[in-house]
Amino acid sequence: MPEGHTLHRLARDQERLFGGTVVAASSPQGRFAEGAAQLDGQLLTGTEAYGKHLLHHYGNGRILHVHLGLYGKFATGRGEPPEPRGALRLRLVNDAAWTDLRGPTACELLTPDAVETLLARLGPDPLRARQDPAAAYRRVARSRTPIGALLMDQSVLAGVGNVYRAEVLFRARLHPLRPGRDVPERLWLGMWDDLVTLMRAGVRAGRIVTTRPEDRPAGRVTRDRAHYVYRRTGLPCRVCSTPIAAAVLVARNLFWCPTCQAPTP
Repeated sequence: MPEGHTLHRLARDQERLFGGTVVAASSPQGRFAEGAAQLDGQLLTGTEAYGKHLLHHYGNGRILHVHLGLYGKFATGRGEPPEPRGALRLRLVNDAAWTDLRGPTACELLTPDAVETLLARLGPDPLRARQDPAAAYRRVARSRTPIGALLMDQSVLAGVGNVYRAEVLFRARLHPLRPGRDVPERLWLGMWDDLVTLMRAGVRAGRIVTTRPEDRPAGRVTRDRAHYVYRRTGLPCRVCSTPIAAAVLVARNLFWCPTCQAPTP
């Protein structure tokens, strides 16, 4: 599932291509035909992302809400769009560019009140301005749930997925099964700052790189050099050489180093 940096990058790129222009909207698949008809010929006044949610604001007051889920994706290009094929949920076109949306979990029109309700259910987003990490910590500090599960709870923290979860816990040397209430506030705030840095870099680069230069071979950061523990089960830790462990937590694979992230004595 795309993590928060992907949605923020999409919002930025779509604002650049379509913001301030009138768009032609259609639903070749037909599943979003009624919604597309309400967007067709409208001015896209702005785009934004919150966590894993993408929002388009239109001049007629309509707000498009997209959640990509596990299978959703956008394809984008300039000039004349290709002939529609397959399960194409939504196509947006202006004089210069086009974008196609396939397979999202959510593609719907919301009222401003409904958007407010949606965002109220989410925790702070490290990629948005004026967010309060202490608000998330208040929930963490009173929970017996493992911190590895809390990081994936979008009502606690918005935008963090499986990769950032595993990697920020390693960088904090924090065992993923430690209960939230046993995580010191200073450690939580340090993880927040680390997420802000890592996720902003992810927006710029369009990929997740969490290894520090001193912990990877010199040269180009290839996929097999980009992470400390994510999808490295059984491989040696980049810091201590202990084999990386894995387990399932909240229905997702979890990765950690048993030595660098040893449980609290």
